[in-house]
Formats: sequence, C-alpha cells, structure tokens
Amino acid sequence: MKASAFVYPWDVCGDPQAPARIAELGTAQVTLAAAYHSTRALTPRHPRHRIVTAEHAAVLYPAGDHWTGRAIRPYPAGDWAPGDAYGEAAEALARAGLEVHTWVVLAHNSRLGAEHPGTSVVNAYGDRYPWAPCIAQPATRAYLVDLAAEAAVRPGARGTELESLGWYGLAHLHAHDKTGGVGLGDAGQYLMSLCFCPHCRAGYAEQGLDPDELAASVRAALEPLWRGAPDDGGWPGVQKLLGVASAATTRAWRDTTARTLQEAAVVAVRAAAPDGFQVLLHADPVPYHCGANAGVDPAHILSVADGVVVPCTGGTTLLAPFAEQARENTVLAANFTVVSGMGGSPGTLATEAAMAREIGATELRLYHAGLASDGDLAAVREALARL
Repeated sequence: MKASAFVYPWDVCGDPQAPARIAELGTAQVTLAAAYHSTRALTPRHPRHRIVTAEHAAVLYPAGDHWTGRAIRPYPAGDWAPGDAYGEAAEALARAGLEVHTWVVLAHNSRLGAEHPGTSVVNAYGDRYPWAPCIAQPATRAYLVDLAAEAAVRPGARGTELESLGWYGLAHLHAHDKTGGVGLGDAGQYLMSLCFCPHCRAGYAEQGLDPDELAASVRAALEPLWRGAPDDGGWPGVQKLLGVASAATTRAWRDTTARTLQEAAVVAVRAAAPDGFQVLLHADPVPYHCGANAGVDPAHILSVADGVVVPCTGGTTLLAPFAEQARENTVLAANFTVVSGMGGSPGTLATEAAMAREIGATELRLYHAGLASDGDLAAVREALARL
C-alpha cells in the first residue's frame, strides 16, 4: 500500500537530515502543509528548535497578488514559516525522492473570526464561533474556493488533500478548551453546531422554517442535556430532540451548502492544476458531522473528488461506507495517528493497515512524521517494511 506521511515545512526547513529521515520510513509520498491553522507543535529532532508556535492560520508560501484589495484574504505566516517555507521544504523533500502533495486547511481560522466576526458560525444562543467560518456566506465561500485553488496547486505538487472543506462546529479545541463539563453526543453537537448567522437564517427561511422559531426549538431541545439528561446520539437523537421535520429541513440546507462548496473547490483546483493532479478530501461518511474531516455523502463526494482520507485511529469502521461507493480508481486512504503520545499506536500499524486494506483502503496516511518520537518512527519503518 502506498503510504504518505504528514509533514510541516518547519519540520524540514533548517534540518538537512529531515528529508532523508522521512524517505527512510518507507513512504513514497509526503503530504506537506501549504495552508494551516494555528498550532503549537513539537519538533523533537530539529537542530535549531523544539517548539514551534504558529500563532494564527496562514498560508506557508507568498500569497498571490490577486488577493490585493479583498477584505477576506489569507494571512501570511510569521517567523514560524517565513517567506516560501512550503516551497523550500517541498524542494528538499523532492530531492530525497519523495512525491509531494499539498495539505490545505480551509474552513478553520480563528484569526479570520476575530478580525471579521460577521464571518463566523453563530449558534442558537447567539454565541459566535470565531474558529468556524460559516460556509454559507458568499464572501467566505469565494475566499475558500480561491484559497483551495492557490494553496493546493503549488509548484511541483502532484496532488492535494483538502481538510476542513465543510461545516465546522462546536467540537474543536479552541485555546485552553473548557467545554467538556457537559458530555454532548452526536445529537447535542449537531444542535450546538447549527448556524444562525443572517445567511443561514435566510437559508432556513427558504426551506420553510421560521429561523426564530427554529432557534427557540434548538434551545429548548438542548435544555435537558444541560441538566444532565443523556444524549441519545446519532441522527435519531437529533430527530427526537428537534422533531423529524425540522431536523430534516436543517439537514437539507446544510448538506446542500456543504456539497456545493466542495464541488466548487474541487472544480477550482482542477482548473488550476496540471493533468493528473490528484484531489482528495479529509472526510467522515456521516454527512451531518462537523470538523476537520468534513461530513459528506460518500457516493456524492466520490463522484466529485478522486478519493478521501478517512480517520482510522481507534478503528476502521468509517472506511466501509466509502468502500461501498468506490470506483475503479478511487483513492481510499486510511489515516492512522503514529504518534504514541497523541493516542497513536505505531506498533500495531501493520495489523491495522492490513485490516484497512481488507475493507477497501488503497493507501495509508501517517500522522505525523514531524511530531513523532524516534521510537515511533522506528515502529513505522518496521510496519511499512512488513507491508
């Protein structure tokens, strides 16, 4: 199985040993961040630093002049990825014999929400989620589509992986997160992720729902959960809390909004890319799920993109719905965390990868070559050699 390791430019820039070390893992490919959210990252082998603080979401290359004058535009990186850090890292990795694909994070940007609060998801209580741009808003959609095309198609890249190309919601670690006091399951997370910004309110109205009445219904449905009632979870739980008709209508609006954005972004990437350029989405097969792995309808997304990257740490069950809809050349990449300190299990990678292959996975993704310890990387090398 072809394997690709996730890498940040700062893992490579300034460390002349990094490209060879990654190539020696046994991967044929790297997925290199070109546009990424804020983070604090460990670099356990870098000769100049151990901690990199990326203070805000940024492009890790010089943005094009076409952004000039636009209110919503990508932010340049600070000293964590100066200049064309992506390009420098990509060239070094290519010289080591690795095929480079871009890693592009889209609808996840806290600085955008802080500087342009009107772009954010607004919940039924009126609280804004600055980390979550509302993907129904025309200006935000235009920004995301243009960013996808530019960040994906970097010089020399053979493909891209688009992350967060869909709805973002409540379930996201934001700064020092303190939201776990009440355990919300799928149903509660869905209700707390419904957006009530002006564009979404208009969208609900177009679907025949009064947005004020819907917001009140959402608040009433959540009230038992705040008091400690169990969250039944799943879509039946949403239907129970909100009512079957209202639940279906909110889904109609949100599903259409996400699908059309995904279609537009992939079309824009293909228009900017050379022939044979691969376009994958980080995806979850449950359409109403929010987050970095955007909830999608498997049949639809596999008719739009070349394939998907599916989270498999802790189990491979999410692969099956995509495998059922796969075509002859569909890429179904099973994504495993290989950093033991982050919940990964590199020692069992060979076994888990074999299970994923039986379900239908065609490739592996390894998160993350720059964050892993030497021991974790040794386990990855052994696992890939066995495969």
